[in-house]
Amino acid sequence: MGATHDYYVYVYIDPRNYEEFYFGKGKGSRKDAHLSDSSDSEKARRIGAIHNAGLQPIVRVIARELSEHDALLIEKTLLWKLGRQLTNVSSGHYSDKFRPHNTLHTLLAGFDYQCGIYYYNVGEGPHRNWNDYVKFGFISAGQGTRWRDAMLGFHQGDVVAAYLKGKGFVGIGQLTSRARPINEVVVGGTPLLGLDLKCQNMADNVTSPDLCEYVATVKWIKAVDRANAKWTSKAGLYTTTHVRASLDGQSATIAFLEEAFDVSVRAYMT
Repeated sequence: MGATHDYYVYVYIDPRNYEEFYFGKGKGSRKDAHLSDSSDSEKARRIGAIHNAGLQPIVRVIARELSEHDALLIEKTLLWKLGRQLTNVSSGHYSDKFRPHNTLHTLLAGFDYQCGIYYYNVGEGPHRNWNDYVKFGFISAGQGTRWRDAMLGFHQGDVVAAYLKGKGFVGIGQLTSRARPINEVVVGGTPLLGLDLKCQNMADNVTSPDLCEYVATVKWIKAVDRANAKWTSKAGLYTTTHVRASLDGQSATIAFLEEAFDVSVRAYMT
């Protein structure tokens, strides 16, 4: 037998100011059950205040002839839309499918973008040093718009496999922030440029938004020194001279990384 369609979604409205203060789903006389609620809930207190003013809550059905599944989904949509303005205690079903409140000001993993697995070229030289990356938890690139834009392509939550030219893979990490100009980055309460960095040239072009170094903070899942870099010749492992490249589709390289670093890379993308 198919699902029945005898559910509806209803709203309670305060007649003193016409504010919607409660959404629910049910069937039969469910929508009227709250009128006699004597609990200490915020919803019951508001209904009591309306009664004390000699009035009755306005109760209206918003959608009818629904399956329970559809009623729950509509209820959750309405709860999400009005959020903290309501007296509903429960966040409703399907909570994990809806964006958390107070997050519209920022990009959110799983909603605005999907976290990825990326190859990251350390590019060690005058402006960056692997020792600094491991010690202070960051990666960087810059000194030109091409390399700046590569860093800006990373998102918080992305997993990176750090590659050191001529050595191999030296670390697996997860970004804890998006890339920013280096003079805006603080690590452990101290500006990054105020730390005891092995690389002494990271402040070059610091006043230029096009040419300065761009930094994203990282939590290293596994990291090794140069002498212990992970590499197998002629194994078809992916490398490129680019700063950032997706490893989606590079199943052999991902499998190698997981075995070499003894870590499940995709487990960090949920």
